[in-house]
Amino acid sequence: MANTNALIATVVLGGAMVAFWLNVLWSMASQLYWEKEIGNLQLYMMAPMSRMALLGGMAIGGMFMTSVRAITTLVVGILVFTVTLQLGNPLLLLGVFFVTLIALYGMGMMLASLYLLWGREAFNLSALLEEPIFFSSGFYFPVGGFARFGTVGGAMLAFATAIPATLGLDAMRQIIVPGSPSLPIPIPWSQGAYLTPDLEFGLLLVLAVMFLFLARYTLAYLEKLARREGRLTSRHQ
Repeated sequence: MANTNALIATVVLGGAMVAFWLNVLWSMASQLYWEKEIGNLQLYMMAPMSRMALLGGMAIGGMFMTSVRAITTLVVGILVFTVTLQLGNPLLLLGVFFVTLIALYGMGMMLASLYLLWGREAFNLSALLEEPIFFSSGFYFPVGGFARFGTVGGAMLAFATAIPATLGLDAMRQIIVPGSPSLPIPIPWSQGAYLTPDLEFGLLLVLAVMFLFLARYTLAYLEKLARREGRLTSRHQ
């Protein structure tokens, strides 16, 4: 029964977090591209304000709207499947959750500038990144299971841990279902050692800072390119 509860808790938590990845891909990352298509981007570029503040506002709005869907999914899943959760460290759980969102939306802010540079490929890139990330980041099952598949599994884990959702989901699962066989992520070159929630929280902080820095850099490059070529706000490009 404990194993069954852990499995159901894993699926319910992954289903709740799906909403955030979809919002990052189809709203946050694609936002500047869609604004260009409807003719608003030139207004943003001319406005005397920080572009990071603009993207930050979009990210906060996306977090709030998506949280309603995610919380609803989580509550319904817990009630329907009678999932038992153990909140041994609620402060760490909240910290991991919010840092995961900051890192995820920082990644979305970075992708927003890149999608605008890549033009019409934005839709195809979002479609390409959707299901592979669901599969490899642990939305459907504990991602630590990849370690059982040797070199290929190790490569999958290395790719997956670059996505903030992977570390966030693994840490939250270990916190809400402590002591369960949740297949945590093994530490490379360390026999029998696994990533703990505390360590994953630290890694998420690093990812959050890195993605916010990259978002600022790509946005500055985008502004520089817009001044030099004057065509980024042209529609259908």
